[in-house]
Amino acid sequence: MKKIVLFLFIALFSVDVYAQFEDPEIRKVEHSERSQFEQRFSDISWTGQGLYNPTTIDRIPTVELRSRLQAVFGDPTQKIGDLINERNFRPGKAVQFEYWFIIDEEMPLMILDLDGPFENGLVYVGASRYIDMMPQVKRMLNRMLMNESEELEAFSDYFYSPERDQWYLVEYQDGEFVHEAIDRPGNFN
Repeated sequence: MKKIVLFLFIALFSVDVYAQFEDPEIRKVEHSERSQFEQRFSDISWTGQGLYNPTTIDRIPTVELRSRLQAVFGDPTQKIGDLINERNFRPGKAVQFEYWFIIDEEMPLMILDLDGPFENGLVYVGASRYIDMMPQVKRMLNRMLMNESEELEAFSDYFYSPERDQWYLVEYQDGEFVHEAIDRPGNFN
């Protein structure tokens, strides 16, 4: 009987150890799924802890990361244009783009561009109860963005800089990155 219990204990422990080294399943939340995501994770305590360890993606220009995200995951979950007509919208508080994810069907993660096209890296936030998983998730994202997105993908976004009180059209088209100062986009009320 003791041998059976010991065998079961070792078998269960081995499964847990193996699971820690499996790549997490990363699913992007589509634009149409935003409200379900917000409802499901409304009680989450968000944190960046566990995501601070620098990787290659923290040193690359944000516009290049946006293009790499486009290549791997497609369109962002949310852009500034999705928020501008909201009741309490303030352009200085909005981000150029946001990618929302669900990791292993349980952990929410957001990748945000808070500083627009003029900086390097992005901001990563996840649920505080999954801090132990976050370094592994960030390493996986780094691998996906640096290895799986050999080709940069075209995109077009808007960004508002409160420091400059200026709107920008931010694009990657025909092999060139552009951030052009513009008037407030006409389709933004």
